[in-house]
Amino acid sequence: MKMGYILMVLIVFAWPLNYLYQRQLGAISFLLLAIFFLVISIKEMKKHKHAKKNDSKKARPQKFK
Repeated sequence: MKMGYILMVLIVFAWPLNYLYQRQLGAISFLLLAIFFLVISIKEMKKHKHAKKNDSKKARPQKFK
């Protein structure tokens, strides 16, 4: 995920999360941030696994008949 996209999402949701924090509902804002970063992590891991899988296929020497 692009860093600009992540920053933009965090900036847009900063005010509502701060509002929840001020209303003594900081656990909800923490949970939402944790879910957001979990989704980002899962997407990055899928990209990494896919790239690693493609690299391992290319690294094997091919047999010519």
